[in-house]
Amino acid sequence: MATVHLRVGDLVWGKLGRYPPWPGKVVSPPKDLKKPRGKKCHFVKFFGTEDHAWIKVEQLKPYHPHKEEMIKINKGKRFQQAVDAVEDFLKKAKGKEQSSEGKLDSKAKKAPSKPLKILEEDDEDLSALRDPSEKPVKDDPHFHHFLLSQSEKPASSMEPISKRLKIIEEDSGSTSIQAADSTAINGSITPTDKRIGFLGLGLMGSGIVSNLLKMGHVVTVWNRTAEKCDLFIQEGARLGRTPAEVVSMCDVTFSCVSDPKAARDLVLGPSGVLQGIRPGKCYVEMSTVDPETITELSQVITSRGGRFLEAPVAGSQQLSNEGMLVILAAGDRSVYEDCSSCFQAMGKTSFFLGEAGNAARMMLILNMVQGSFMATIAEGLTLAQATGQSQQTLLDILCQGQMASTFVDQKCQNILQGNFKPDYYLKHIQKDLRLAISMGDTANHPTPMAAAANEVYKRAKALDQSDNDMSAVYRAYIH
Repeated sequence: MATVHLRVGDLVWGKLGRYPPWPGKVVSPPKDLKKPRGKKCHFVKFFGTEDHAWIKVEQLKPYHPHKEEMIKINKGKRFQQAVDAVEDFLKKAKGKEQSSEGKLDSKAKKAPSKPLKILEEDDEDLSALRDPSEKPVKDDPHFHHFLLSQSEKPASSMEPISKRLKIIEEDSGSTSIQAADSTAINGSITPTDKRIGFLGLGLMGSGIVSNLLKMGHVVTVWNRTAEKCDLFIQEGARLGRTPAEVVSMCDVTFSCVSDPKAARDLVLGPSGVLQGIRPGKCYVEMSTVDPETITELSQVITSRGGRFLEAPVAGSQQLSNEGMLVILAAGDRSVYEDCSSCFQAMGKTSFFLGEAGNAARMMLILNMVQGSFMATIAEGLTLAQATGQSQQTLLDILCQGQMASTFVDQKCQNILQGNFKPDYYLKHIQKDLRLAISMGDTANHPTPMAAAANEVYKRAKALDQSDNDMSAVYRAYIH
């Protein structure tokens, strides 16, 4: 971004590190807040959040001349909400922007629940994750205590900027913003000092690990395809050569793989998890599998003195990247509590459901509903086309009625645009339907709707749609 001349009250687009340009306003910093040394910058309040940061002048653009450009390249819901907040501000200002700015600053100073704090650190290498044993010079319960230089790191999945941010003045004088706990809206998290392992860097696992690292956790990773680890090593993760090695090196090890067979092989196979389990080691199974698999894994882990928790996640690749998953946990309650900061980093909320197996049951029910619903949406869109109705109009009506949701909007848009890039693999939702139907059989409970949907997904798989998004089930109706 080019250097611009700005003053207090100006509306801007501010870019910090790998975060996208975000609408903000140049404001006066608190009197006790020092400007970073050796940097020409402005203090910016971001719209749509209560966040502030020092932004270098070369990373600022005037708001109005670049509005259309920024709107074209940023399409997220939170981004649009931030832009709407700017427009609302402009309407209310009515040419009295300076006066309005004074009122906003006054309100900010009166908000004790949203303090601004500078953390000063002596560590010269701010691009690496801090060792959990190191303590910050100043400790405040409102902020977690790690530093990470955004500008020195490669681009990867991005933390939603609308999460609470903190201001950090690094010893080098540069500034960065770090997203805080997505589940504790009025507070922040301190990353656990336990060493974290993570096995499986697929669609969901990649986003989870990225958020664990952003939140300051010390993470060791392993993936069957080793090349997938490279980006996370660059971000500060450590590399484990085998699942057994990761478990032996870490206090808590998570896994997130594709299906029951993969989950069993990871634990019971050569150089598997079980070989690294020792008394006190924690293993957290995040894969969506059947209750019987969870029971088997729980038994073999605890038989070696290990502690077991299942924690499948409801969400998608996008929600994983944004740290907005819903975690369903069951098993050892103490492990659930030990994983608190990890769950807060990766999700917006978590539920503890009791004994091991309950989370698997609940997860399969949720995915059964979602998969059946997706098939019904596809059926409705193709029926609209077959009867001469506009598919776009159907979507517009759906999005104005009781069924309106981000899920409906995104999946229908995918279908209308012919964009089936996977956010949740079709083969995985079909697997979940199959497991849910089997669970119904075990409980002697009918699942005819799920069974019908399962057949449609099986047809889509026969049409080579397995590795596309679940919304590609639409193609089962048009071929």
